[in-house]
Amino acid sequence: MDISVIIPTYKPGEYIWSCLDSFCAQSMPKESFEIIVVLNGCKNPYDAALREYFSSHPDLNWYYIQTDIPGVSNARNLALDSCRGEYVAFVDDDDYVSPSYLEELFARSSADTIALCYPYAFHDGFPEKQLSYEITDAYEQYSGRGKIKALSVRKYFSGPCMKMIPIAYISDRRFDIRFKNGEDSLFMFLISDRMEWVNFTSKQAVYYRRFRANSAVTSKQSVGDVIKNCRARIRAYTGIYFSNPSRYSFRRYCMYLLGTVHIMVSRLLTGKI
Repeated sequence: MDISVIIPTYKPGEYIWSCLDSFCAQSMPKESFEIIVVLNGCKNPYDAALREYFSSHPDLNWYYIQTDIPGVSNARNLALDSCRGEYVAFVDDDDYVSPSYLEELFARSSADTIALCYPYAFHDGFPEKQLSYEITDAYEQYSGRGKIKALSVRKYFSGPCMKMIPIAYISDRRFDIRFKNGEDSLFMFLISDRMEWVNFTSKQAVYYRRFRANSAVTSKQSVGDVIKNCRARIRAYTGIYFSNPSRYSFRRYCMYLLGTVHIMVSRLLTGKI
């Protein structure tokens, strides 16, 4: 198996069918990849609907997990424990991808290289209007340079989506289930000791990032929770770095710390908490 696609989901809405449909339409041979869907923290009617969808699309390699334990980190960890692919592609259940997404990412991946795609952000209900997005800006700036150092494109590494990661980078390391915010960037820093190079697909390999009003990304937190989470993440980054400072980049460590503080300050100043 070349690729394992990991899709965690919790009480999914109609958007999940667009996500799953986009993998049914992949140009890559269907025997080359598996789709691991993890329904977490809930069951019916979502379980029944997903099972019906899988049975109506038997040409794909589906691997389905249902767990009563909620949390995207736990869901991703369960999928990682089960995946068979040489490479892993994480996808959020309210996003979807273009037909050449897996094929192009796989073609540009290697044992020392993470492949990065073209991100397209939009507000839910308005897919025709592309939003300004800092990761898209990073693609425009660096994609024409061929294979470059991973540290150059730090915007891509705030989370695990929009890329293809060699499973050897991850090994037995997992998402920290103690965090409900910032767990994505913590995981990416955890595996950053093995990141060396990145390469870019063409603009035809698109990850469509949907921004929804009530998604986890846009949900509000209290001032106290924002500050508490920021302090806990700084401690977690520090623990990772000093577990093996000879392997982790001090520059990258500082970038993640500054990014965490920046997010906290901007939320407090703008009231987006």
